[in-house]
Amino acid sequence: MPPRSRLFLTIFLGIYGAACLAHPGAGGFLDAVDLAIHEAGHVFFAPFGEFVGFAGGTLAQLIMPTIFAGYFWHQGDRHAATVPAWWLAQNLWNVSVYAADARSQALPLVGGGEHDWAYMLGRLGWLQLDMRIARLIWLTGVIIYAGSIIQGVRWTRTPRSDTTPPSGYPAHSPEPRGSDPAPAA
Repeated sequence: MPPRSRLFLTIFLGIYGAACLAHPGAGGFLDAVDLAIHEAGHVFFAPFGEFVGFAGGTLAQLIMPTIFAGYFWHQGDRHAATVPAWWLAQNLWNVSVYAADARSQALPLVGGGEHDWAYMLGRLGWLQLDMRIARLIWLTGVIIYAGSIIQGVRWTRTPRSDTTPPSGYPAHSPEPRGSDPAPAA
């Protein structure tokens, strides 16, 4: 992606992220994707016990963008890694809304059932801390968001952190000057 397109994407994510940050419960264009990942997380983590099954929705929402960020980072494309980092921040804001609702349980739940955060915080004896925990989750999202935008702008012109090819790819080593290639057999 050309540097100008990378910069445009980062600016867009910064502006859109500011709107999400101001109103994390308002809903956005990634919410349907996040919800599908959340619900799949319950199914995926269910074999690990009841508590982990309840936590699995949130875990999946946070693990999925982290995997993408890690992939791009490993490939050496630092700018591309900032995009799923931004997505992680957006997910943290959504999770903070859900955690803040643990005592009141005013949010509608998909398919009914028990409220994940009410269950988890209740089991831990932390239900009365729901708002504090939600603020901590929200603040973690703010820090990751700010970092992803700042680094996204920084890495717009230098998307790769170095010139070393990603693992699994052979490094190009040019023939020394003045040497003749070996004859073909």
